[in-house]
Amino acid sequence: MIDLHCHILPALDDGALDLEDSLAMARVAAADGIETIAATPHIRHDHDVRIPQLPGRVQELNEAIDRNGLPLRVVTGGEVAETALDGLDQEALRAISLAGRGWILLEPRPGPLGDSLLDAVDHLTDRGFRALIAHPERHPSGDLRERLRQLIRRGALVQATAAYLISGSAREGMLMLAERGLIHVLASDAHSSHGGRPARISPGLEALKQVEALRPHLNWIAAQAPAAILRGEPLEPPYAPSG
Repeated sequence: MIDLHCHILPALDDGALDLEDSLAMARVAAADGIETIAATPHIRHDHDVRIPQLPGRVQELNEAIDRNGLPLRVVTGGEVAETALDGLDQEALRAISLAGRGWILLEPRPGPLGDSLLDAVDHLTDRGFRALIAHPERHPSGDLRERLRQLIRRGALVQATAAYLISGSAREGMLMLAERGLIHVLASDAHSSHGGRPARISPGLEALKQVEALRPHLNWIAAQAPAAILRGEPLEPPYAPSG
């Protein structure tokens, strides 16, 4: 499995506190069957993330992971706020795309999804990038499903947080999105080993087994689609959004 959204880099944003915390997250992920994690620190005004430093930080973490004998690889990325896009040049966008290959993990602005997010996806497309929309469960609204359909029609894909398919107030809504074919990949969005969401995906995949339309496509969701994203390839989901 591949986790495309994880705050595993130590002492950087609101994620792992230190290297030991990062390694603890890596152990949880490896035990879950995750083989690759995209390190996606927040790229937005309230976090001082220096983009040129990210490859070195990822390399240092991979070296520590290797020293500890963990079967896991970390690749570069970023969780890019919709509100930060205008301040990023082409080189910076490429550097924080997932594995540097052109897919941008895009964090919508707070509140219901609006026209500005559609414009952001179009803007990325015009610049040669593709958008993976992060955690739709944070943006409930009466028109959420239609907004996601519009984004998908523009070539975006949707990343759901695995933990929210298992329990909590968002669970039913997330399963409904899955039933409508509006979820394409799962990720942990883990921030620490000390609490919060764990660096696991498999429980969310187990929950998707109850969604008949997605049951034949769980391997595509967990491995094939994220692998293609990390290779920078265009993707055509094997299922279409439904009413």
